[in-house]
Amino acid sequence: MQRTTHRRLLARPVVVSLAAAVALTATSCAKSEDDAADDTSSSASADSGQKVAEPKPGSKTCTIDAFGGEKLDLKNATVGFSQSEKAANPFRIAETQSIKDEAKARGVKLLTANAQSQFSKQISDVQDLLAKGADLLVIAPLNSDGWEPVFKAAAAKKVPIVTIDRKINATPCKDYVSFIASDFVEQGKRAADQMIEETGGKGEVAILLGSAGNNVTTERTKGFKDQIAKEAPGLKVVFEQTGDFAREKGQQVTEQLIQSKPGIKGIYAENDEMGLGAVAALKGAGKKPGDVKIITVDGTRNAVKGIVDGWISGVIESNPRFGPLAFQTLDSFTKGEEVAQDIVIEDGAYGPDNAKTDIGKAY
Repeated sequence: MQRTTHRRLLARPVVVSLAAAVALTATSCAKSEDDAADDTSSSASADSGQKVAEPKPGSKTCTIDAFGGEKLDLKNATVGFSQSEKAANPFRIAETQSIKDEAKARGVKLLTANAQSQFSKQISDVQDLLAKGADLLVIAPLNSDGWEPVFKAAAAKKVPIVTIDRKINATPCKDYVSFIASDFVEQGKRAADQMIEETGGKGEVAILLGSAGNNVTTERTKGFKDQIAKEAPGLKVVFEQTGDFAREKGQQVTEQLIQSKPGIKGIYAENDEMGLGAVAALKGAGKKPGDVKIITVDGTRNAVKGIVDGWISGVIESNPRFGPLAFQTLDSFTKGEEVAQDIVIEDGAYGPDNAKTDIGKAY
């Protein structure tokens, strides 16, 4: 069995399939997604912005000529941003604030909408942004399928689309320009490595699945399972249930898990909110810190503090500060320059050896 250490995980390169290398920084999140864009009451450390992983040779690109759009000056454009989920999720709060902060820094007019976790509302939100005069769109999609009405409406007005965080199942450089996100399969693999280390590679573990219908859940699950099967066949996944990326649902599912599998040794939560829900369930059941090893994905401040407190064993980062990279992509594209069709972010990780010192990078 292959063993790994936290320090090795922090230095491990992300496997990528794309993009021009760019290092950008952004300010962090405010307390509410609906706060004004100039609210910078909570700032991230200077090195907390997204960094793009090195592209593979032959990575595909897109230009405005190939897309069929028209060149424009970003400073004179109106950008529409569609957020998918409720403001209760810290990832979404930080993501939206980063978009607002970058628009303000660049002097770009920004229109925003929040679908409140309703896919039909997100489709109508984007159509409304187009009707209000958006020249460019940044979309954080709730689901991967069902975007045909948006593509049709955007194509009619030659409006380029950049998608972030979750992939839309469509044709790049035709339906949309670029997709910017983490390598979710790699995140799952790295979470598996941490779980193997914490459990010794033996015992029963559970997966708190994210929402159905998007690539994040599918890919984080695949990466975790494939790595467990390859490196630690003595570690068995005996429980899988969706927690919808929500803390309350994560707690409910973990309460069921404790009843049905009292000997569970580890929990892989596919985001921090579900992991924090699992912590609440374990506390309610009278468990002690470390009795059940919890590995999560995101990098919220509460989850990293959970490592410091001993309840969470490790967190794989998924950086939500998309603003600078999304606007840089739009700026380059509208000038006529090549941009990558897929842009992968290089993520870090938190463990017992760095959680206390690096908590300032969390959001």
